[in-house]
Amino acid sequence: MLSQESLQRIEREIAKYPADQKQSAAMAALRIAQEEKGWLAPETIADVAAVLDLAPMAVFEVASFYNMYDLQPVGRYKLTVCTNLPCALSGGVHAADYLKQKLGIDFNETTADGKFTLKEGECMGACGDAPVLLVNNIRMKSFMTPDEIDRLLEECK
Repeated sequence: MLSQESLQRIEREIAKYPADQKQSAAMAALRIAQEEKGWLAPETIADVAAVLDLAPMAVFEVASFYNMYDLQPVGRYKLTVCTNLPCALSGGVHAADYLKQKLGIDFNETTADGKFTLKEGECMGACGDAPVLLVNNIRMKSFMTPDEIDRLLEECK
């Protein structure tokens, strides 16, 4: 069950829309639920659906479409590397390979200590800053050379 604080935050999001369009708050509600729980388990998706008066499948469809929602547990730090063409041409694939080697995991895996999950991401809209990665869907890091990656990993310790 979602906490009272999360439910209140979701209600504030719902209030931004006409009363008959509560479903418009689905993405915000999923973000709030994921912030609280760490990932979106089926029961969490059902809780969000109940608040929005939707079928759980309708909320699952939103959660499974967008890559910022996690349908499996992730590490404390989710690192999403852009490997779309502009980033790939500017070192995105090398940055991903370096992270795989440093962390000892592949995309969609989590380190044994539960600290890092590595994801492959779509364009993040910062092609001029390539290669880029997102930390926990919030913080964008640009020009991710091996030295910058080492600094980021040290910062996360």
